[in-house]
Amino acid sequence: MDTPRQGNLRHYRRLCHKDPYYQFGLTFAHEWSFSEVLALMAKRCGVVADESHQWGIDTIDPDLTVDALEALGDRLAEAARKRERVMFATGHPRNLLETYQLWKDELEKRGCEVVTAGGGYSYEVTTEHPPNRRILVWRDGVGLVIDGEAPRHSHHPFGMRAALNSLTERGEEWPQLVIADHGFAGAAGEAGIPTIGFADCNDPALFLAEHEGKLLTTVPLDDGYSTDDYRPLSDYVLHRAGFR
Repeated sequence: MDTPRQGNLRHYRRLCHKDPYYQFGLTFAHEWSFSEVLALMAKRCGVVADESHQWGIDTIDPDLTVDALEALGDRLAEAARKRERVMFATGHPRNLLETYQLWKDELEKRGCEVVTAGGGYSYEVTTEHPPNRRILVWRDGVGLVIDGEAPRHSHHPFGMRAALNSLTERGEEWPQLVIADHGFAGAAGEAGIPTIGFADCNDPALFLAEHEGKLLTTVPLDDGYSTDDYRPLSDYVLHRAGFR
């Protein structure tokens, strides 16, 4: 799917200006400039590197996506061998929820403990369409936020922070691996948990975090497709992991 170039550049600038909505709960050791962000996104996603290219489209290089998916498959295989504690969460519940649930199911079959915590935690948002209340819930082992009824898209790190705080308060260990996106992935990586994130080419924060060593891998992925469209991708990861 084509992504508007002007939207990408706008998001890169907002991250450089330290807009929390685009930082996903992350802090960065390096003071990233716009030129540096664009150069990294060209390298990690395949967007056009030329700063003079202001309008039109950007696309993700599928070879870069495959490379990252292979790293994900290898890490899932390791988690299964070690029977690790794993956590899944998504800020794109309408698009990625079922894919995460499928991977979660395969790890559970192999003895991994799926971690959930903090359900019912809520917070208010001011940058999105009402209703403005967001509530952390777990759907078949995958975390997301709802507005009281419907699942909602979310950039915020608050849900993951609440889950980790809840585990600490209960005296339980944190997950040994997190698979997530948006602020769920950012907050996990910021907390020092081994994390694999998914991010579109208009969301640079997780790629910067990977570059600085806070995420294991960030998979460049257009996050606006329907669930069925991700089935080949999901199957590829399971095959790479040796689960099928």
